[in-house]
Amino acid sequence: MAEIGSVGSIGLIELSSVAVGYGVEDVMLKAGSIRLLLARSICSGKFLIAVAGDVTSVEAALLAGAAAAGPSMIERRQIARVHPDVLGAISNAVDVDPSQLRSIGVIETFSAASIIEVADAAVKSANVTLLRIHLAMALGGKGFVMMAGDVSSVQAAVAAGSKVAAEDGMLVGRGVIANPSEELFRDYI
Repeated sequence: MAEIGSVGSIGLIELSSVAVGYGVEDVMLKAGSIRLLLARSICSGKFLIAVAGDVTSVEAALLAGAAAAGPSMIERRQIARVHPDVLGAISNAVDVDPSQLRSIGVIETFSAASIIEVADAAVKSANVTLLRIHLAMALGGKGFVMMAGDVSSVQAAVAAGSKVAAEDGMLVGRGVIANPSEELFRDYI
């Protein structure tokens, strides 16, 4: 995966149809100079497409994808100037020493697309490490982000990310676990 600094923007489209999803993916890839992060069916029979690139190219791909999606489009999002840690957390490529982390924060949203924006807001608001961004699989189409750091930083990040989710009506739940057991880290990292 390329460094996000060279990318600048992430775009996501969530669709109610897998069949339409493949066509929308093709249209998006032809619409601009973007890189495909993922395109796959997700829980509840939906399809998620995530792309990255410069802001203008991602915007063009999202506009073309939305036009091709028609009534199958559930959600469309673009996050410009995305934090560099977001891609690593999406791909589960985060190296963390559990002995260095003092708390875990979790935010859960109703949609897979919304969790990317929530994670970006959380990591930009406080000194936390994004551990994982989980998109839809085995969650009924929902998403969640896990982060770690000292208790006050995790509390601030969870508050900031939760605010973004709540403003969109996407917040399912949130939590902060101070002094988590090592077994908890092993289960999720």
